[in-house]
Amino acid sequence: MRLVVVTGGTKGIGAAVARRFTGAGDRVVALGHDDLDVTREDDVAAVLGPLEVDVLVNNAGVSSSAPVHRTSVADWRTQLEVNATGAFLCTRAVLPGMRERDSGRIVTVASTAGRVGAPYTAGYTAAKHAAVGLMRTVAAEVAGTGVTANAVCPTFVRTDMTARSVARIAERTGRSEEDSEAALVGPLGRLLEPDEVAFAVAFLAAREAGSINGQAIVLDGGGVQA
Repeated sequence: MRLVVVTGGTKGIGAAVARRFTGAGDRVVALGHDDLDVTREDDVAAVLGPLEVDVLVNNAGVSSSAPVHRTSVADWRTQLEVNATGAFLCTRAVLPGMRERDSGRIVTVASTAGRVGAPYTAGYTAAKHAAVGLMRTVAAEVAGTGVTANAVCPTFVRTDMTARSVARIAERTGRSEEDSEAALVGPLGRLLEPDEVAFAVAFLAAREAGSINGQAIVLDGGGVQA
């Protein structure tokens, strides 16, 4: 039985990830913000340090939307802190134990925003690019060991975060929420479901996936091809 830690694990994608690993017989620690502030070094060390983590899923994330010239420094910093620094701190906390045991999987839930730019997402896109870059660096450092680091990069997923994005579009454009959602779906033609992201995370975390390292798997129906 593996110990799986999922940050942002109490709702949305994180909850779907936790359910999938639990269903596979793993022991899962699903951490919400009340359990762990991923931006605080001492909190991360206190919560994750004592654990022998076999699989870390960096899923905690936040987003906001504004053109670059209207993006506040506070919003910029918050998105970098949660989406990028949080992934760094959690990864750093579990990596020594994984290296010592020569076994482990680190999967970061990034975004298509970690592969391409999009309007009105300066802080989010920069943070997700940073998270993907972190994953690639970790992968390079653990290459040839029993540890891997990968990312999944989903398009818009049916979550509360996406619902808020749809509501903002509807408010700013006067479109219906149905039309506003349609504007986000891209070539896939629909929102992703959280379980689809969970499947990709579980695939990368599988014992049989030891040869997959340093990859950023895009889940968007073919819009971003790499």
